[in-house]
Amino acid sequence: MNKDKRILILGSLAAVLLLLTGGLWLSRDGGNPGFAECRKSTIAGGFDRLGGPFTLTDQHGARVTEAQVFAKPSLLYFGYTYCPDICPLDAARNAEAASILEAGGIEVTPVFISVDPKRDTPPVLNDFAQAMHERMIALTGTPEEIAAVSKSWGNYYRINDQDDPENYLVDHMTNTYLVMPGSGAVELFDRNLAPQDMANQTACFINAAKRI
Repeated sequence: MNKDKRILILGSLAAVLLLLTGGLWLSRDGGNPGFAECRKSTIAGGFDRLGGPFTLTDQHGARVTEAQVFAKPSLLYFGYTYCPDICPLDAARNAEAASILEAGGIEVTPVFISVDPKRDTPPVLNDFAQAMHERMIALTGTPEEIAAVSKSWGNYYRINDQDDPENYLVDHMTNTYLVMPGSGAVELFDRNLAPQDMANQTACFINAAKRI
């Protein structure tokens, strides 16, 4: 199966997995009607099904919780640093959107959670984050921790290390989640969305949250 077809299939799995998975998370109002004017995507079961408590390790080796990571509006992406092209492009797009917003006086945090904890150690993630955005938070953990947080976000991934335990690829979904403090997930961005469009839509949610 070629890479483009695999990405298409993984993207189509998103709706099914988001219907079947989810987690409890305090102070959730991702489905608040005040966000309706900004939202362009739909999630089976609603956005409140996404996310949950976690403790992971950041690029500096510190253990951090979801409350610390999502203290400000955040663009959350699951990927891995050894990804040959998709993840760097997606992470760079998210970083560019964050920079556009920052130029307009809005601070948003790019967040990158690795689905390849064996290779993505804190030093590796630190190099990746520094190359992307100065405020990016990059996270890893044990295989069990990554599996749990991925499940809570309805994120699918599969590590293909059966034939080569060192130079392997990881299948994964390529959506970016907009996470708002106190509201949780409020939007799901497709990887084809341009940085300016992502910035505009994110700003809409942030401005709407001020009016709620």
